[in-house]
Amino acid sequence: MTVERWIRVIAGLFIMVSLALGVEGSPVFVSRWALAFTAFVGLNLFQFGFSNVCPMGFFLRKLGVPDVAPCETKTE
Repeated sequence: MTVERWIRVIAGLFIMVSLALGVEGSPVFVSRWALAFTAFVGLNLFQFGFSNVCPMGFFLRKLGVPDVAPCETKTE
């Protein structure tokens, strides 16, 4: 998988976990402040859409995740 696909997977996971921790009806409710993390992830995804810069992408590249899949060619 590529960096961009990992960013989507990790962001989706973070949002689902923070919603589970922040919604009062959830069996794993901790605090409504967990919803602030949902907003943080959403804002990062929003700015990533415009700037193509994501803090998680830096970490993934350091871990060796490729920018493009082996069968793709970059045309930018």
